[in-house]
Amino acid sequence: MKYPIGIQDFEDLQRNGYAYVDKTNFVYKLADEGKYYFLSRPRRFGKSLFLSTLEAYFQGKKELFEGLAIYDLETEWKKYPIFHIDLNTANFREKDSLYMVLNDYLTTWESKYGARESEATLALRFKGVIARAAEKEGRGVVILIDEYDKPILQTLRDPELQAEHRAQLKAFYSVLKTQDRYIKFAFLTGVTKFGKVSVFSDLNNLTDISMDHRYISICGMTEKELLTNFKEGISELAEANGDTEEATIAKLKARYDGYHFEENTVGIYNPFSVLNTLAKSRYDDYWFKANTHTFLFDILKKHDYCITEFSKAQIKANMMNNVDSNPFLVIYLSGYLTIKSYDERFKNYQLGIPNKEIEEGILNILLPHGCKTAEMDC
Repeated sequence: MKYPIGIQDFEDLQRNGYAYVDKTNFVYKLADEGKYYFLSRPRRFGKSLFLSTLEAYFQGKKELFEGLAIYDLETEWKKYPIFHIDLNTANFREKDSLYMVLNDYLTTWESKYGARESEATLALRFKGVIARAAEKEGRGVVILIDEYDKPILQTLRDPELQAEHRAQLKAFYSVLKTQDRYIKFAFLTGVTKFGKVSVFSDLNNLTDISMDHRYISICGMTEKELLTNFKEGISELAEANGDTEEATIAKLKARYDGYHFEENTVGIYNPFSVLNTLAKSRYDDYWFKANTHTFLFDILKKHDYCITEFSKAQIKANMMNNVDSNPFLVIYLSGYLTIKSYDERFKNYQLGIPNKEIEEGILNILLPHGCKTAEMDC
């Protein structure tokens, strides 16, 4: 079995025979029922692959979807002009870094669809190229933006630069509303959804599906998906570690399951850690070790948190879209905490550590950096 570790391109995955957990029913549902969407999930949970799947669908590449849920649902398979922005890999800690990245994308699109001298700002250029693309192709434009909040998260230590990034992104993304008549579909992903002085404050047409029970398993994998798609890998993992398959499933569940993005919903497994474990036939904290945790360390130090507070964290339901209001919300959205329960009377979400991987990982970075733990008189 070929495991798609690090592969974020749907076409590459399909053409080269990698294992794939079919999420195309969500692609069809989103395209059929709405137009503007936002999804928040932790990094390495499959957001980029899902955007790539959307891109292949809107390119009309029917052959890539043979055997998948959407293949018989879609009947037209039309091709649309697509503007795909990936902010995941760039460094936004320098002044003008965001401008240079967005300018590069716009320059590429303008080489195909033209430009006007009067379009002096990034927002005006984006507005113009959307209109020209739609008019030239005779169809609405599809806009896909991956990790929209990377410039903001990377500048948590530099409030002045972060404010510049927010203002620039707010103007840029506002085009999604002003150019509505030229847009077929738009999907933005990120880790967080900022509230105050939000880059989304003008986008009241953006539907946030992050906590929508209909889309809970849009990224990551459920236990049913794990057992259905990776029987071979589970068997090999069991044999390599001298366990029964039942014991192996229990270990996978304890280490990598437990993510809940809404109350009373199915648990989600961390796909990055599961795939690495199955591929290498060895348990490890793959997701935790693959991420940098600078901002987590900053939050813990700034607010003098200790590990016991992770199990006591609460967030008001009406503040779940405002990371400026509660530092624990950033920690939750980034994958270090998850929803454990919901108090209907007081409208509070109770948060907690999702699984063994995160529990061990947090301890391993807290102690070396001198952060408090339960044994340190919290």
